[in-house]
Amino acid sequence: MNKEEKLKDENDFLKMKLMLEHGARFSEQNPDQPLSPTVENEFLNHIVAFQEQSNNPKYIRVFDRIECPAHFKPVAEIPDEEIDNEWEKLQDHLYKYHIRLDVCSPNITIRELYRFTVEELFEYEMNDMDIPGMTTNFIYDEFHPDPVYDNSRAASFDCIHAILQKEPLEWFHHFREKNLRLNNHFPLTTEELKTITSRFKDSYDALEVENAGYTACDIDKDTCVVTGTYTVIAMMGHESVTLGGNWTVKLELDKEWGYWYIYEMQIEGIDF
Repeated sequence: MNKEEKLKDENDFLKMKLMLEHGARFSEQNPDQPLSPTVENEFLNHIVAFQEQSNNPKYIRVFDRIECPAHFKPVAEIPDEEIDNEWEKLQDHLYKYHIRLDVCSPNITIRELYRFTVEELFEYEMNDMDIPGMTTNFIYDEFHPDPVYDNSRAASFDCIHAILQKEPLEWFHHFREKNLRLNNHFPLTTEELKTITSRFKDSYDALEVENAGYTACDIDKDTCVVTGTYTVIAMMGHESVTLGGNWTVKLELDKEWGYWYIYEMQIEGIDF
């Protein structure tokens, strides 16, 4: 067999190995865009290596993984005018060892990211995998959640926007399972909430959410109140009507799981 034929045979063997040992599934390749046997072989070998190393995990401190750099200063010793440059150097050093740190909340400063990296992330034990091209990604928010940012996003996008758009309300991971309130409807289960919002959605041919943004988020111990405004263009045939007003979403903290759940929604201007 020539080299390409040998690679195809090896690829078939690797696929069978992954299917038998790990339950992998492979779809048929597009005949109009065939995958190179060399590229497929590289991909399959990376998957096999990942599975083997996952089954026998080894752990290493991030600091040891990046070869124990000694030139990064404590955050308190860095003047404000130098922090951006020092953070860029630290990021470049992490990238060199295929490690990334990202952040979701816009409330986190560069100085805090630098502090977190040298004081906390350096001591974190990561999975010590050696696979070409693989990057380990850390998210700052998973270590230090920002409830103001998270709850504001959940209230505006996952709740208000989801209720007002035409598509059915499907995802309820941010909602309490029962005793929900929507305007004057109480108590509701998630299924009853879906039924009520679907009735509103079905009364219009189209709903275009122009705005569902939040304006404030107030947290008092285990309760949170997010407020905002909305504007929706509702279509019925060739006619349109603009719906708008203020909205309020209330959340409570589940202390056992450390998760905030939505339990009340008030939306002005809509009779559900």
